[in-house]
Amino acid sequence: MLMSIRFAGSKVVEAEIKGLKIVTDVPSAPGGAVTAPSPVDLLLAALGNCTSYYVLHFCEQRELPMDCISLSIDVDRDETSKMITDIRIAIHVPADFPEKYIDPMLRAASQCTVKKLMQNCPTIETVVESANS
Repeated sequence: MLMSIRFAGSKVVEAEIKGLKIVTDVPSAPGGAVTAPSPVDLLLAALGNCTSYYVLHFCEQRELPMDCISLSIDVDRDETSKMITDIRIAIHVPADFPEKYIDPMLRAASQCTVKKLMQNCPTIETVVESANS
């Protein structure tokens, strides 16, 4: 899978994959205009969306209503480095959600591919390729 990435002016960056564009910007502190989510925002959104898919699939298989179920993500950051130290995904269910499905739903949510990728970090190599190469 190849993703093309280009600079789109100011601090805006566009990635293109499968004919779709994903636009990011950076927070205002490092000079961004906050015109789009930051790359870290997208990483967290990918984690939340992936987890949501597994929750949705779990509920669909059991014909559980989805209209009152939602997820949220909260993060803790190191005060010095500003790096994320902890990520908490909360699955919000209605008060009458069947107790017998709580643990199985958590197991299903834990199958998220993005979560597994983050927990088992791949090797990342950055190279410079000359246009003459």
